[in-house]
Amino acid sequence: MKKWVKKSIVIMVAFLTFGLITPTHEIWEAFDYNPSNRASIGPDQGTGTALAAAPDGTQIVQTEIQQDPVNYNALLLDAAKEQSYIKFGTKIGPKISNEFDAVIFPKMEEAIAMTVAGLDDSSLASLTISERPSGNYGEKIFNIINNETGNDLIRFHVRTEKRPQEGYYYNFHYHSAEDNFMAHYNLGDIYWEKNTPPKWLS
Repeated sequence: MKKWVKKSIVIMVAFLTFGLITPTHEIWEAFDYNPSNRASIGPDQGTGTALAAAPDGTQIVQTEIQQDPVNYNALLLDAAKEQSYIKFGTKIGPKISNEFDAVIFPKMEEAIAMTVAGLDDSSLASLTISERPSGNYGEKIFNIINNETGNDLIRFHVRTEKRPQEGYYYNFHYHSAEDNFMAHYNLGDIYWEKNTPPKWLS
């Protein structure tokens, strides 16, 4: 391998890891071997063996490669938080983010976990989160939807409430398909202030 390529890789690895990881000689040896001597994993394979050959042709490295299973719950939670912050926008988000992360989002996680608890991986894989939170003063944050049926499983909302002598609060709650979205399950309130809050998505 050309020296300038090796130096570039060393600099890149050192920069990306803040110097905590330094490339070893084994890395360069692996790069120098003929790529045709190494097995690779295809998109439909779960495991495979990677082989590298020494200069004399003998095999010196044998590594088992395991493909991690997809964590659908984690993907749902990441998308849920992302859609929440999209709804908050840049005016509301910074002011309520700490309380949302500490108080409201853990309760959202619990509600999502209870909703998907009985589903297998294929059913979990068919779930998506709606990508258009409502703006202005609309309540919708996101819905979790079953793509196979097109039906909502759970809907998360936030309502702006004005309380006399106190000011404005954000009431976070959800509705479930189990009771045909009739009940109002409270997740908690976050205080804004006495002045009228900005519109969502602003």
